[in-house]
Amino acid sequence: MGTASRLLLLLHNLLLLSPGAFGFAPSLDSDFTFTLPAGRKECFFQPMRHGASLELEYQVLDGAGLDVDFYLESPKGEILVFHQRKSDGIHTVETEDGDYMFCFDNTFSTISEKVIFFELILDNMGEGQQEDWKKYITGTDLLDMKLEDILESINNVKARLSKSLQIQTLLRAFEARDRNIQESNFDTVNFWSMVNLGVMVVVSAVQVYMLKSLFEDKRKSRT
Repeated sequence: MGTASRLLLLLHNLLLLSPGAFGFAPSLDSDFTFTLPAGRKECFFQPMRHGASLELEYQVLDGAGLDVDFYLESPKGEILVFHQRKSDGIHTVETEDGDYMFCFDNTFSTISEKVIFFELILDNMGEGQQEDWKKYITGTDLLDMKLEDILESINNVKARLSKSLQIQTLLRAFEARDRNIQESNFDTVNFWSMVNLGVMVVVSAVQVYMLKSLFEDKRKSRT
């Protein structure tokens, strides 16, 4: 059996193994958009493991001021990040075992609700299983290309695809925020245009009336 045939057979056997047999370091991505009412605070919890990485990015897409208070708290209750009246932010922390809490606070606003987008990227969540696949493999020394090289190439492709998806998601969020700003500016321009038009009509009517009154003969005729 040639080297190419051995390589194809080995890859076929790998695909038949359980997902835990692959040496991938999972990168879990998730995003969420929600409406935060005025005077309210919303908190979310994310369980993490020791040695993993938590990356969080948020943006305020709509609402007066496009700002919100944000903080990230560790499982021990320590405040890792605190932002006051910010429109966006991105943070990465090395994690320990436990639940991380992050909150968006709009209690400083009494009338304006906010539309908030955030994205979570969790790295190295399955690091403990990375060496399990080796016990299923025999005879890899006969291959010109090592299995580690194949998995590294696949991991690189997977990471780049995940990064592309993340960038596309962020671009959609930026587009949504810019569209909301443009629509708000459009409504403001239309409102003040109508106000100016009304003032011009009133001023024109007053000017016509005053000019007309100048040419009226106010002398009373005598009989």
